[in-house]
Amino acid sequence: LCAAFITLTGLAQTISADAADYINQFKNIAMQEQIRTGVPAAIKLGQAILESQTGKSKLATEANNHFGIKCAGDWTGKTIFKNDDTENECFRVYKTPEDSYKDHSEFLKRKRYAALFQLDKNDYKSWAKGLKEAGYATNPKYPDLLIGLIERYQLNRFDVGEKAGEKMARENKVEAEIKSNNAVAPNTESIKAPIKMVIYEVKANDSLAGIAQRFKVSVERLKQANGLSGEIINLGQLLIITN
Repeated sequence: LCAAFITLTGLAQTISADAADYINQFKNIAMQEQIRTGVPAAIKLGQAILESQTGKSKLATEANNHFGIKCAGDWTGKTIFKNDDTENECFRVYKTPEDSYKDHSEFLKRKRYAALFQLDKNDYKSWAKGLKEAGYATNPKYPDLLIGLIERYQLNRFDVGEKAGEKMARENKVEAEIKSNNAVAPNTESIKAPIKMVIYEVKANDSLAGIAQRFKVSVERLKQANGLSGEIINLGQLLIITN
């Protein structure tokens, strides 16, 4: 593989271009899922890189399954069959990779993984060992492989602290509200441009006509916006000017 050079915490690191691209593509969903469910972003990204071979495994390319999650439990979605611990095992199929990331969080909320959520979210070593102990993987070297990936790519830099998580959650909520408020209703022909508003303080020698000309609005619009019956204005008066 060709190499991509990136700087992490002041240190020059060399990682595969595939891994760099993969991390860049899925780091945000990993952080969002940590905020939503508490699964550390470093663990999620490390597992995804390991299980999906940076998104190039058969499960990832054909089933959008980036975590090797099988059909066990109450899965009612589409499936794909692949040899794993035994021949022709059933694996889950997702519409998008992001759906796989979300389902991975839900999968870890099962009772058998409950002890993980008692661990420090920054303690990726304990999380890696806990995953193996809870039966996520059969490979005895799974924790070492996972820890090695996290440290090689410094994935723990994506772990979201409590304050950062609260900030991101607020920003996501505001963004969602803005998108909702700006949503176009069916059959709407056009979207109205937002109204720009300026508060202007009347200066000496100002006239309503002069202010209107300066801000490229009509005198009548100024009068309507400010409840004026005539064109008399006073020094220091505040006028609302809208486009």
